[in-house]
Amino acid sequence: MKRSRARRAPRRERTPAHDGPTPAGLLARLAPLGPYFAVATTPPPDAASYRPLTALPGAAFDDWTARVGARLGTGAGRVAASTVHLGHVARLWSLALGAVALGGGVPDLGPDRLRFTLSPEGAPSLWADEPTARPADEDPVPALHSLLTAHLAPLHAHLRTRYGLSPHTLRGNTASALTGTVRVLLDRVPEAPRNPGPLAARLLSTPDLGDNGTYVYDPDLGVAYRRNSCCLYYRTPRGTLCGDCVLHGARGRRG
Repeated sequence: MKRSRARRAPRRERTPAHDGPTPAGLLARLAPLGPYFAVATTPPPDAASYRPLTALPGAAFDDWTARVGARLGTGAGRVAASTVHLGHVARLWSLALGAVALGGGVPDLGPDRLRFTLSPEGAPSLWADEPTARPADEDPVPALHSLLTAHLAPLHAHLRTRYGLSPHTLRGNTASALTGTVRVLLDRVPEAPRNPGPLAARLLSTPDLGDNGTYVYDPDLGVAYRRNSCCLYYRTPRGTLCGDCVLHGARGRRG
């Protein structure tokens, strides 16, 4: 496992303020962190093309997978489906955990509230009109768990049936997306009011949000994670392993 070499000043957890930015305002503050943290909170010009994420499990996900599979050169099979799943879950974690890290409550971004549209290449755009949020001073972990479960339970059922992706792989993708989100938040918002590192440790301890991989958080060094599964990206024409892949070292032992 790799750790950042730069040492960090010890973090002091600050109690989130009761009064502060609206949920939409907090989500807007996340957008500069990158495309995974972007969501519209007012109707976009092409609002008619957006569908609620309740429609994702099924033909909508298969269409998304076909677009990404064409771009990757893998076709619309397991590899593309796992890649789409990993990216999608990373966006969910980025928005939900990002808002919490900035001092807000867990935003109401359930699959009935969060809408999506796709570019021809399969890049998603998200929209949640005038979102609300849980109270900022409550424990966010149960609400984060419930939010992700609402999105992923029906989606995972489709991925298992349609693409043969194992629960182990899907849980590993979910955990990998979570730890990747934590890394970005620690690097780009180091003085955030709420530290996402310990929150991720609690989330990963739940049986349906992790694959029993190894997660380490150190206030000085950041986050390290080695998943106990593989997202299958190494089967794309590029053939690279992700940084947290369980297969690191296995190729060398075989070769």
